[in-house]
Amino acid sequence: MTYFSTIYKLSLVAAVCFVQAEDSRCPVLECWFVQEKTGRGGGLTAAVDQERSLLHVSAGAHSQTQKVPSDIKPERIYFVTDPAGSFCHQSLDPPRGSIEKPSCETNPFLPYPSSLKWAASLTDSERSPHYLQADWFSTSILGTNKELAISGIMRAPAASKELSVILSTTTKTVSVHTRLGDPVRLDCSFWVDPSSPLSGSGFAVEWRYQFRGKGRVVLAYDGKTDHLADDDEGATLDFDALHKRGNASLILQKAEVHHSGMYICTVFLPYLSTQVTMELEVVEPPSLAIHPSPLPLTVPGQILTVQCDASGFAPLSLTLSWQYKDVHGKTKYLGSGRVTGHKQAWDGTYSQSSRLELDTATIDLSRGGELTCVAEHLGGARQASVALNMLGFSTPTIEDSMAMVGVALVLYGLIKFISWTFTSSGSKLSRNKNLKKRLQQTARVKLRNQKR
Repeated sequence: MTYFSTIYKLSLVAAVCFVQAEDSRCPVLECWFVQEKTGRGGGLTAAVDQERSLLHVSAGAHSQTQKVPSDIKPERIYFVTDPAGSFCHQSLDPPRGSIEKPSCETNPFLPYPSSLKWAASLTDSERSPHYLQADWFSTSILGTNKELAISGIMRAPAASKELSVILSTTTKTVSVHTRLGDPVRLDCSFWVDPSSPLSGSGFAVEWRYQFRGKGRVVLAYDGKTDHLADDDEGATLDFDALHKRGNASLILQKAEVHHSGMYICTVFLPYLSTQVTMELEVVEPPSLAIHPSPLPLTVPGQILTVQCDASGFAPLSLTLSWQYKDVHGKTKYLGSGRVTGHKQAWDGTYSQSSRLELDTATIDLSRGGELTCVAEHLGGARQASVALNMLGFSTPTIEDSMAMVGVALVLYGLIKFISWTFTSSGSKLSRNKNLKKRLQQTARVKLRNQKR
C-alpha cells in the first residue's frame, strides 16, 4: 500500500511540475487595449481610446501575484486561461532584450448572429443564450518574424479580470511565397473550448480573397449542415481533418499568378467569429534570351544593337541591366539600355525587353569579350551571355605575341628547309656536270692517241 502511495505522490508531483513548466512557457503579452470613446459620435470614423494592457497567459489556474508595471492601469491587467496553448507559441515570447516583439491588440467584443448564408444555420434560434451575458474580448496577435498569427475570443464573468479563451484561430503561414504551378496549403486551424455550450452547436468556415481593393469568396463551408456553399475551381479543404482536428487549411492544387493576394480565414460559431489573414505571392523568375545570337563580327567604330528579352516572370517588378567582360575578366557596367513596357501573357506572367546600342567608338571593346544581360527579380537573379568578337585590334596581348613568335619560327624553319633543298639540288647538279666534262675530256684524249 505504501508503495502505491509513493508512486501516486511522485506522479502527482510530476504532473504539477509539468503543468508549471507548461505555464512557464506561456508569455506575458503586452497589448494595446483599443475601444471607442464614449460620449462622442458623428463622422465616418469613431474616435478610439488606446491604452497599454497586459495579458498573463496560462494553460491552467493563475497565480495573481505577478508584479504589475507602474505605467499600466490595474484594470488593464488580465489573466487569460488558454487550455489549448495557442497563446503559448515561442514566437509570442521573444528572448529578453530582443528588439522585435509580437504585436497584440485587444478589443471589447459583442456577440452577434452572423447574417451570412453559410453561417445562418448556427443561430437559427431567436433567443440569445444566458451564456452570452458576460464580458467578451477579442484579441489579435502577430508573432515575431511572422511565424504565427492568432485571433481569439475570450469570455469573463461580469467585472472580472479572469478571461477564458472560448474560440481561437491560428495560422502558421502568415506570408507564403510559392513557384508557379506548385500546390499550396494556406494554414488555418481553430480550437473551441469543449466546456462551452457553443462547442456542440456547429461551425462554419469562410475563405475570402482580397487584392487591390477587390474581394471575393474562394470557399465557404457550413459544418453544421455539411454544405459547401461556394468554392473556386482548384480550391478545396480536407473535410476529414476539418471535423476531427479543426484543420480548415485551404488547399490550392496549382498556384497561378492570379492567386497572389491576401487570404482571410474566418471561423464562425453561434454568435462568435474569429479570423486570420495571410499573404500569398506566386513568384516565377524570368527566362532570358539575347538577340541576335551569336552576335555578328564587329569592327571598331560600329554601333552594335543588342536586345535582351525577359519572359514568363511574376510578379511584375523586374530590373534589367547590361555588363561587358573583357578577355582579362574585368567587368564594366553598361546601364539598363532602353527598357520597353511590360506585356502580360495568357497565364498571367509578364514579359519585358531591354535594347542596348553599343557604340564601339566610345567604348574600348577592341579585344572582344562577353556581353551579359542581368535580370534582378524577387524569384532570383538570372543572366544570359553572348560572345563579342571584334575585327582588328590595336595592341596584341602576351598570348597573341607568343603565338606570332611561334608562327614566325615555323615559317623560318620552312623557308630554311626549302632553301637547303634547292641548294642541295644545285650542288648535286653541278657535280654531275663536272663529272660529265671530265668524262668527255678523257674520251677525247683516248681518241687522239688512237689516231697516232
